[in-house]
Amino acid sequence: MNRDKLIDQVKNEYARIASSESQQHFCQTTTDITPEAYYEDLLSKAISEITKGTFDNFKSGEEVVNAIANDKTWISDWK
Repeated sequence: MNRDKLIDQVKNEYARIASSESQQHFCQTTTDITPEAYYEDLLSKAISEITKGTFDNFKSGEEVVNAIANDKTWISDWK
């Protein structure tokens, strides 16, 4: 898939997730970071990985977001 298109899809996925009402649980379990800040950080790292070609075999932004959600080792500098 075109990397620019994949980046756009990933941006849309993280925006959708960050604004979702289901994030109330996130706010209840963390006090140091907002959902928006968390997903902005993930988005930034995902874009970096997409640019490097990490997700070149993925077919959609949703696949990328799900892969990262299930396994943070997709992000090379994840702490």
